[in-house]
Amino acid sequence: MSENKEIILTNEGKAKLEAELSHLISVTRKEVSEKIKEARSFGDLSENAEYDAAKDEQAEVEARISQLEHMLKNAKVVEVESNDVVSVGKKVKIEFFGELAELMGMKGKAEYSIVGSSEADPAQNKLSYESPIGAACINKAVGDKVSAETPGGTVEFKILAIKKA
Repeated sequence: MSENKEIILTNEGKAKLEAELSHLISVTRKEVSEKIKEARSFGDLSENAEYDAAKDEQAEVEARISQLEHMLKNAKVVEVESNDVVSVGKKVKIEFFGELAELMGMKGKAEYSIVGSSEADPAQNKLSYESPIGAACINKAVGDKVSAETPGGTVEFKILAIKKA
């Protein structure tokens, strides 16, 4: 992650990161500390798998805490103003059409939330504004026909509706 790259987040995404950070600091960190303490009590640390595992877990927790703190420090929360055009923080309903959409099994209607890259989760229909389809939607209005360059080729769709996510 570059030093001061701005992290684009929705209010929901920022709250989720803050909750994760709080839980890691107040709960997980203490649990791992207890595991280390318990593993130390087993004696010889040079051949203590429990101790090694607990230290590895501690390193992972501390790395995630550092990552979250960095992300929140550089976070820019987007404010959703109007529903005239697609932007981060909006939900967009689209209809895929064309040969490639049919071949990829995407033909038809779908609804996506456009989010920052750290919040993206295609399984939950949350697309990053940097993804091919997310980027193609940005600044488009209802009725616009859009093409997006995906790894599988150019997919076409129409913007049907835009609303606050």
